[in-house]
Amino acid sequence: MAPPRPQAIFLMGPTASGKTKLALALRKIALVDLISVDSALIYRGMDIGTAKPSIKEDMDLSHHLLDIRDPSESYSVAEFRCDALEAMEKISQKGYIPLLVGGSMLYYKILIDGLSPLPSSNPLIRQKIKNIAHKIGWRALHNKLCHIDPISGNRIHHNDTQRLSRALEVFFISGRTLSELTQAPKELLPYNISTFAVAPINRSLLNERIEKRFHHMLHLGFENEVRVLFERGDLNSNMSSIRCVGYYQMWSYLSGIIDYHTMIYQTICATRQLAKRQMTWLRNWKQDIYWLDSDNFDISSKKVLSILNK
Repeated sequence: MAPPRPQAIFLMGPTASGKTKLALALRKIALVDLISVDSALIYRGMDIGTAKPSIKEDMDLSHHLLDIRDPSESYSVAEFRCDALEAMEKISQKGYIPLLVGGSMLYYKILIDGLSPLPSSNPLIRQKIKNIAHKIGWRALHNKLCHIDPISGNRIHHNDTQRLSRALEVFFISGRTLSELTQAPKELLPYNISTFAVAPINRSLLNERIEKRFHHMLHLGFENEVRVLFERGDLNSNMSSIRCVGYYQMWSYLSGIIDYHTMIYQTICATRQLAKRQMTWLRNWKQDIYWLDSDNFDISSKKVLSILNK
């Protein structure tokens, strides 16, 4: 008989919903350690715009996957899954429960569903494919894909050059077709997951909180924080770090593309749109999910503990 799988908690929610505050409250009353599930909190020097100071208030708190990359570096979902699984194992081994908190919904999905064993991109092979396409055309390359991998060829339109190139690249690197690799068994998450979603009772409360939080970030010196990044000289607005909500808009202001008031307006709008997308993810979440009121942390904390103790 297989031993019981260890517990883990997913604490999800839209931006500005208060999920980190709830996680910190849970840390004080339960044996949990936190793992950040946030594609922005990984970057060093990006603190104010990611609300990182509130996370660092409790210096005794063990909080994994914060400040693990320079803003000039990339970070893939595969790297996240590897890092998160390693942190979860360490936490479980010391008798604590991994509490994964954040709003990067794709990260949660990758953790649960696993990843197909696809090879990493190879710039040389990708360029070779582009060179061939320049000589014979993408339509001819699509015909080649249909011969190599009829399933992918039927699914990918001949004008979708990005996906077409990737399918050919996978075959040239691995000798196996994209459809073959994506149908291979995935490594599933070896934990019993309790999933919670933190959200306000109505959307207007969240929108109001988003606006107030950004003005507070400006008061804390968000402009100066981005200016330091801007003046480094090795970063640009196409990088994943700078494309984070708030940073991209402030970068545009510092570049002279938009004025200050437009920066504020666009940031608030972009943050609200992000929150809307996150709520859509949560409403369509396939696993069982427990909803928590973001405005009553005492009741929410007790609900989490009751579910864990069942």
